[in-house]
Amino acid sequence: MVCPCDWPEPVVRVQSLSESGKPVIPERYIKPPTDRPSFDSSPSDINIPIIDLAGLTNDREATLREISEACREWGFFQVINHGLSGELVDGVREIWREFFHESMEVKQKYANSPKTYEGYGSRLGLQKGAILDWSDYYFLHYLPSNLKDHNKWPATPSSLRETVEEYSKEIVRLGSVLLEVFSINLGLQKDYLQKSFGGEDVGACLRVNFYPKCPQPDLTLGLSSHSDPGGITFLLPDENVSGLQVRRGEQWITVKPARHAIIVNIGDQIQVLSNAIYKSVEHRVIVNPDKERVSLAYFFNPKSDLLIHPAPELVTPETPPLYPSMTFDEYRLFIRTRGPQGKSQVEALKSPR
Repeated sequence: MVCPCDWPEPVVRVQSLSESGKPVIPERYIKPPTDRPSFDSSPSDINIPIIDLAGLTNDREATLREISEACREWGFFQVINHGLSGELVDGVREIWREFFHESMEVKQKYANSPKTYEGYGSRLGLQKGAILDWSDYYFLHYLPSNLKDHNKWPATPSSLRETVEEYSKEIVRLGSVLLEVFSINLGLQKDYLQKSFGGEDVGACLRVNFYPKCPQPDLTLGLSSHSDPGGITFLLPDENVSGLQVRRGEQWITVKPARHAIIVNIGDQIQVLSNAIYKSVEHRVIVNPDKERVSLAYFFNPKSDLLIHPAPELVTPETPPLYPSMTFDEYRLFIRTRGPQGKSQVEALKSPR
């Protein structure tokens, strides 16, 4: 399966649609009634768990238990005292906001193609005539280092590349900390998941999401329901505008970000490696009629050509392997041609019984 070199249709920038001032959105963005957001159904008193990572030093056993429970029960949690300064997390978010407010001429220099998705984009998936999401984005590679190309990162604002480098280094550090925690909690050797990801040779890539104001937020989504295909996702949310919703049973819970928190969620590769003890969880993004929103999704992934399969220690006669071996590259290509489709992607991989 080879990814085509161009999009199936001309790309329209959602920010331009928003700034046109038209009171209705184009038909291409209107979701079927069953997929539209319901703004009054999310329980306001429920939130994903908030975990203080300082506890890994001063109350390790209790913090390991908290993380274990969050992984098993939610697949999502927020971390505070994660080692990234408030100045860095605020700074990296705001510098990307500045980029999205550069002129269209500046942004178009970085227009992406579906071959790698790197650069400035406005659609995911390659199905002609697909219903689109109300968002633009910027995608870039950090690891492996042979894929990182600063020339594909925006040159303006002038401090963007330096800030993204600093932020990326910290996220990779945090990823290794959590892989060790997950390994211990699953009863594996503490370096099992890090080795399964390729040791130091992991993948790390960033998608910065820009959700412009939307005149009809009840008809569309900023990002359709999906689970993340990679290992672990680290989301830096917009603290002033909520948008992320996580599926819990039949409900969609709107996440309320804690100050300077980073939201962590389990990806499909951890679901496979844990033989579904930890599950990736469907999530989506709603949009706002009055405010734009910026978030940074960092994907911490296995090395792309390593075979990923359930850990042998987690496979027993009672719990046989649920998934066949597959490289992350093979899985990612499978995902990219189809676009966001709930949990159907990883479920389609399950071994026939």
